[in-house]
Amino acid sequence: MRIRALTLLCLALPLLVACQVDDSSLKVGMEAPSLRTKTLADVDGDFSRITSYRYPDARMYQMSLDEALQRGKPIVLEFATPGHCTVCDKQLQMVKAVLEKYEGEVIFLHMDQYQNPEAFRTFGVIGDPWTYVIDGGRVVRFKRAGRMLYNELDLVVGSLLREGGAG
Repeated sequence: MRIRALTLLCLALPLLVACQVDDSSLKVGMEAPSLRTKTLADVDGDFSRITSYRYPDARMYQMSLDEALQRGKPIVLEFATPGHCTVCDKQLQMVKAVLEKYEGEVIFLHMDQYQNPEAFRTFGVIGDPWTYVIDGGRVVRFKRAGRMLYNELDLVVGSLLREGGAG
């Protein structure tokens, strides 16, 4: 009986930690790829054509990733598809709270798999949520799979801003 339980645990363990495995080609320290992504203006203000999130914040859909990268400001880029991921819903609530603190200093962008699949492919994102923090020099400074806590993201963004954030 113990052997069977141990065998099942060994088989299930990789599935339980799969969202933490990072085999994408984009690593911390690399330059973030420029990509035209959908904006709220592109979809005539129709949130249902840019996100599956029930409580979208227009500030996260004002500019395309390529535009954001040209601004020279830090970017929090959140890959989350709350239409099929309850963890993503909670993640976006947290990201919106961090946005409240750093609005004007940091650009916050949300990519939904249904509406911006090219962004998921370009960044090598499989599953969600994923959080990327990109400095003003376009360098990926932080990335994490899975849900984060407010204090964790706040620490990353605050540290980047204290460093100068421009890269």
